[in-house]
Amino acid sequence: MMMQAVVITKYGGPEVLQVENRAMPSISEQEVLIEVKAAGVNRPDVFQRLGKYPAPEGVVQDVLGLEVSGIIISKGAAVKDFNIGDRVMALVPGGGYASHVTAHYGSCLHLPDDVDFVKGAAMPETLYTVWHNLFERGQLAAGDHVLIHGGAGGIGSTAIQLAKLFGAYVSTTVSTAEKEAFVKELGADIIINYKQKDFETELAHKNVNIVLDYIGGAYFTKNINILQPEGRLIYINAMEGAKVELNLIKLMQKRLHLTGSTMRNRSPEFKKSLSASIQKNVMDLVQTGKFMVPIYKKFAYTGASTAHELMESSDFKGKIVLVF
Repeated sequence: MMMQAVVITKYGGPEVLQVENRAMPSISEQEVLIEVKAAGVNRPDVFQRLGKYPAPEGVVQDVLGLEVSGIIISKGAAVKDFNIGDRVMALVPGGGYASHVTAHYGSCLHLPDDVDFVKGAAMPETLYTVWHNLFERGQLAAGDHVLIHGGAGGIGSTAIQLAKLFGAYVSTTVSTAEKEAFVKELGADIIINYKQKDFETELAHKNVNIVLDYIGGAYFTKNINILQPEGRLIYINAMEGAKVELNLIKLMQKRLHLTGSTMRNRSPEFKKSLSASIQKNVMDLVQTGKFMVPIYKKFAYTGASTAHELMESSDFKGKIVLVF
């Protein structure tokens, strides 16, 4: 059987994305086959398209996509807690920009009946990343003051909402007045337009306990400077530079915790445990509408190149989704 997939024909700009017919993937005993209804677009997809972020070994290299929603149409013999016909959203290591994709059952979450597939496709990458890094690694608790860089994006909008729902005080950085209004609606307490003000100056005496950053570069030292003793600095990317200088004396004097992670290459067992934690702690917030999924724009999968142009422009708020 054949399926349709958005394929990288060669490394390069958005125009290299083309729709092709591909053979339907087969499943292992611990996998499900999902008929994809929608797929989230994320910045790592852009890096992979440029040839800077290859998929893990054994994963299809020329089909992008790290998160999907859809319906299970086949399951392996060892799959637990999921059945054919179930509505799911899933975190996948690649291949999500296709009409069908396989997923380890431990990377799937049940999609509530009253949450549509577009919203479902926009959640896995951000929920898994934020829950693990901010709550498990960063140990965010009620009363903490957290700085979330890039609050208007997919990760940022998820992190702001979850931090507020769990009782934290939230600062964030954005680049436009429109994005300021957006993150204010999400609940951010302090909003800093980084094109107009320096976040280090603005937060120097605001008792910041946690910083969630994907910028790196010059932000690193500024993050260190604003953190309170026992503060936690968490990295999930380094878009402006991965090589930085660290003053070890300051690290020791403040007793800081420096950590970070990537999600794509983690084991199925790890993702299964993380899925269970998200199902327990977050999905009720989704179902009751306390956690919102801000969809900025959706495109037919045949318009993936246009979706990537929008992602690269950074002129969006929330999530971008492809619809199958």
